[in-house]
Amino acid sequence: MNKEEKILEVNNVIYEYRNKYQTVKAVNDFSFDFKRGKFYAIVGKSGSGKTTLLSMLAGLDVPKEGSVRYSGKDTKNIDLDKYRRDDVTVIYQDFNLFPLLTAIENVMYPLHLKGIKDKEAKVTAQKMMDSVGLDSSFHKRLPSMLSGGEQQRVAIARALASEASVILADEPTGNLDSENGANIIGLLKDLAHTKNYCVIVVTHDLGISSDADQVLSMKDGKLMLEEADKKN
Repeated sequence: MNKEEKILEVNNVIYEYRNKYQTVKAVNDFSFDFKRGKFYAIVGKSGSGKTTLLSMLAGLDVPKEGSVRYSGKDTKNIDLDKYRRDDVTVIYQDFNLFPLLTAIENVMYPLHLKGIKDKEAKVTAQKMMDSVGLDSSFHKRLPSMLSGGEQQRVAIARALASEASVILADEPTGNLDSENGANIIGLLKDLAHTKNYCVIVVTHDLGISSDADQVLSMKDGKLMLEEADKKN
């Protein structure tokens, strides 16, 4: 497998919606190719279109015009439920953990969706939690018993358990202090470089750009800037 093969291709994408007064082009003729083994940051102010773009990359919406292609296949023509279950996963600012499930049960959840039985799912979940620095002492804790940084690590472990090739993160450090935020970004960057994931972070935090291999800046739905690849 080519470490830097294209995995997500965004071609002349337009996404618009109608509010009470006008039609808004939330994403306006956006084109870019995302590759495996790379850590991308998409930056821009509120209303710039970056969250709408993330939603299309995640298969939660499809473009009005243009295409989003995963491994060469247009998301308009694939089973989006399967795509979201198997190929792409989203990490959110507010963690989105199930409050009544323990940490390890949260990580096991996507495995259960795939029909994997408890014993095998638990072994895989333990490995995923170990990989994000959460040992067995965290397994039986409920989310309310974890710090923000620990909850975000559980969310990342759950994303890894899905075995998706693309990790999308929507403001993943927004609810964390600077130290925990830096640790989470370091972890996501490491996953891209050592495990060959395509990691795409949408953020207001321009500080994250210093850790990204490539920074995409959006304004009024358009791609305004591409910074050159940085050395890993």
